[in-house]
Amino acid sequence: MHQLREHAPISRATLAEITGLNKTTVSSLVQELIANQFVHEVGYDNAGVGRPAMLLELNPNAGCIISAEIGVDFVYAIRANFAAEIDWSKKQTTSPGMSQDEILNIALAFIREAIDSRNENCGDVLGLSLGVPGLVDQESGNLIFAPNLAWHNVPLARMLRENFPGIPIFVDNEANLAALGEHYFGVAQGCDDVLYVSVGVGLGGGMVRNGQIFRGKAGFAGEFGHMTIDPYGRQCNCGNRGCWETVVSQSALFRAIEQAVADGKQTVLTEMTGGDFSALSMPLIRKAAEEGDAVALEALEKVGRYLGIGIAGLINALDPDLVVFGGILSLAADLLLPTVEAELRARTISWETHSTQVVRSQHGFDACVMGGVAVVLQTILAQPTAASR
Repeated sequence: MHQLREHAPISRATLAEITGLNKTTVSSLVQELIANQFVHEVGYDNAGVGRPAMLLELNPNAGCIISAEIGVDFVYAIRANFAAEIDWSKKQTTSPGMSQDEILNIALAFIREAIDSRNENCGDVLGLSLGVPGLVDQESGNLIFAPNLAWHNVPLARMLRENFPGIPIFVDNEANLAALGEHYFGVAQGCDDVLYVSVGVGLGGGMVRNGQIFRGKAGFAGEFGHMTIDPYGRQCNCGNRGCWETVVSQSALFRAIEQAVADGKQTVLTEMTGGDFSALSMPLIRKAAEEGDAVALEALEKVGRYLGIGIAGLINALDPDLVVFGGILSLAADLLLPTVEAELRARTISWETHSTQVVRSQHGFDACVMGGVAVVLQTILAQPTAASR
């Protein structure tokens, strides 16, 4: 199934060659997968000599996957077919004044709409995934703590099972899912060890090793945003001081700009926001930087420097094949990465002999929900008979 996903359209003979299985075994397995509608035949390969071979691929209409994300300031959901093609999506911005129940009800309504609006081509719901910005206990599916939402001990998996019985449920940290999404469908395809760093309201991280999310002993690996950069630094929402996300986040960028204005520096952002800096946004900051605005450029350089310092430490400790930079700040990746790379050259031990590349996320805002599709697909590909109808 994995070879079909990666190499389709592909013949039975080529599948046997790649997998090392004999042709009779491959034919038997393929017939079983066709009977369960996970695989279908798509025509003949007429390129070679001799008898044309029948080509196979995953059947897009084998069923659908629902993937949702609850962010710090939004709820987002998609529906994808078995070929990971999105055919429905919905997003809503949330505000700090909204209660936990209000936000959860939005997510439930989106998921219900995704399920109820299926047509005859969508098929059964093969799985439902939810990504959240916090610590998730994999055994129970409980959200233990989401610092930037101020949520504690929320039984998300139980809530989803009660509302959508009979559907396989997956709940995970949003950066873990985004890392898997980039590994499966994005810039990290073909990389064994991937480090994903997501910078938005906070800073999240995820790791994929040998095609699997790396979770660590307790399942909470990847909380890079809460590494201490300055023990006497700013108070973090997690309760610690001087966490990496206090100096590398959208909030940190906004604070740097507001401090520069308070110090008397002139910026076009004053005019862009009408003097109301609560209206600051990444697109506005990017536009100001492109116009050569010194305040915007200096703020981006400051955040980029700390971003590079943190990534350098992670590269020294973990030696990944690739670092993927995602989240809202990746909208300014071309402006931030030169500063990041300068820090990596200065601080990464192996930079001169083996430089780990830092690249912008391919799926951007969709990275987490694509990872939700990936985690369902990965489970089915590993055990297709368990998901048979």
